[in-house]
Amino acid sequence: MSRRPRLLNAAVPAFGDTPGIPNMHLLLRPFRPEDETVAVAAHRSLAREGFTFLLGYHDGMPWLEWMQDRAKGTHVGLEDPSDTVRATFLAAEDDNSLVGRTSIRFGLNPWLARFGGHIGYGVLPEFRRRGYASEILRQSIEIAHREGVDRLLVICDEENVGSATVIERCGGVFEGPATAEDGKAIRRYWI
Repeated sequence: MSRRPRLLNAAVPAFGDTPGIPNMHLLLRPFRPEDETVAVAAHRSLAREGFTFLLGYHDGMPWLEWMQDRAKGTHVGLEDPSDTVRATFLAAEDDNSLVGRTSIRFGLNPWLARFGGHIGYGVLPEFRRRGYASEILRQSIEIAHREGVDRLLVICDEENVGSATVIERCGGVFEGPATAEDGKAIRRYWI
């Protein structure tokens, strides 16, 4: 059963220190105007790895226009507006630094059910291997549960051992391998 969001796209309070990671006070919050330089640089850099950091962003797009699009709280299927699902897209911040992002979908359209899942997250390369991915996913799971999603699908590339480890650490149960639409092997987990 789906319910309307209470604070969709509102800042999520930090949950205190993350066990085993001293001094981490990760905050999931909407993107801000001052994030533009770092976020766009991350988007371009991670595109070379095959990862889309800023969903819906394209080079030259005015930053405030992109922010307004994200604030609408929807995620559209491939090219079919009838596939729209309620979602939120949040920056991950620690100590006033943008360290990553998360996309939380509160429903699945056919494309998300096969290839995207409920949660997609990413950490900037300079902040990897510090526990941020685990904390981003943990907080994303909490947000999804608060918004009425009981069972969550999370997907990662087969060769992304780090992401698979993070998903399993956060309670992911491996459903099995699959193939993405681009032919890459993927792993499907349920939390």
